[in-house]
Amino acid sequence: MALLTVKNLTLAYGEHEIIHDLSFDLNQGEFLIVIGENGVGKTTLVRALFNQLKPRHGEINFQSGTQLGYVPQFRNLARDYPLSVRDFVALNLPMRLTPWLSKKERSQVERILTQTNLTRIADRPLGLASGGEKQRAYLAQALLASPQLLILDESTASLDNEVKYELLDLVTKFQQQGVTVMFITHDWDLAKHYGTRFLHLTTKGYSTGVIADLPASPKGEE
Repeated sequence: MALLTVKNLTLAYGEHEIIHDLSFDLNQGEFLIVIGENGVGKTTLVRALFNQLKPRHGEINFQSGTQLGYVPQFRNLARDYPLSVRDFVALNLPMRLTPWLSKKERSQVERILTQTNLTRIADRPLGLASGGEKQRAYLAQALLASPQLLILDESTASLDNEVKYELLDLVTKFQQQGVTVMFITHDWDLAKHYGTRFLHLTTKGYSTGVIADLPASPKGEE
């Protein structure tokens, strides 16, 4: 069943058209790779999915009640960033009437910290965490709201190779539990290792298919 349907989508900034007449479906439980070189519209598509950019033409339709989760590109937070890993993850809890966590909320946070291998450093200031730990904290924060669709926007960029695979191994565990994943990347090795389907954006258009049919990395897109 399609969690997301995009039909004849055209996106532009002013007169500059970025994506033209794009159509694809994203089914529940898939791990969709959105891949292509810089400037072809990957992040523009994400903005449209979050309703931050109005389409010039076409439709974006989510299955009713779909909750989105978002993991951004690596951000090197300052060492004096004041929140602990636990408090940072808890920021994604629904609005509360009190400044403290209820027993149920504490349980939710601790569960997601365990699932993302962050319990050991939960009290560490996030600014002192490693790059991989910071990204796992962003992942935990996104997952705290139990999203049906998890969008990773170049979330492995600037990470060491081993850490990239560790992060996506974690994401795959949640995908196998029913979370649908959209991973925006320019890393062809990661795409072929983790994806189930792909959406390849180029300056001339797009192609889609099962990950086994993803072509070799064109020169300039590695």
